[in-house]
Amino acid sequence: MLSAPLPTVEINPAAAPVAVVIWLHGLGADGHDFEPIVPQLRLPAGLPVRFVFPHAPEMAVTAFGGQRARAWFDFDPSGGLDVAGLEKSVRQVRDLIQAEVDSGTPPERILLAGFSQGGVLALHTALYHPKRLAGILALSTFLADGTGLGATKAQVNAQIPILMCHGRQDAVLPMSLGESALTTLKGAGYKVEWREYPMGHEVCMAEIQDISRWMQSALTPQR
Repeated sequence: MLSAPLPTVEINPAAAPVAVVIWLHGLGADGHDFEPIVPQLRLPAGLPVRFVFPHAPEMAVTAFGGQRARAWFDFDPSGGLDVAGLEKSVRQVRDLIQAEVDSGTPPERILLAGFSQGGVLALHTALYHPKRLAGILALSTFLADGTGLGATKAQVNAQIPILMCHGRQDAVLPMSLGESALTTLKGAGYKVEWREYPMGHEVCMAEIQDISRWMQSALTPQR
């Protein structure tokens, strides 16, 4: 049975967009969480970008005592990764990508961004996506499964730009998890830009400025 399309928050530029950013929120948040960041990025008028912020489905979350919350997959601090839930979310994000392609944006002009759980999903989707994407923005996150990544990754995205950012005082997902992902990605041949900040499990203004710079580089059409 086909899943219903994910509901989204969408921000469109004044001019026709030349690129699309699909931004995935963290556990327990929703698509509005990163909506305020768009104006703070101060992207130039000459780079009109469409932003799509999907809402994750609601599910019972083990870490929340079984209470329902928006999540891309179940999270159990003492258990293994919910692979089935993650793969279901990958399919839903791929549907979002295809919807943008069907609307006229080539896949190589679509960038995946994600925070925390959303970052796990962004990485897992893009690294194995069969068509070239514009980049991966992975914030305060980790790699779901790096085993055999070098052999199983999508070769079309082997050179995809990746920016990883993490807080040194992150008590939710310690920076060591991000550093482990960085090591795995580099070992698989990816070129990753790494930034760390004196913050917890959050986003700071210096990080937003770095994201803006990197995003402009990744999304500016090549002549």
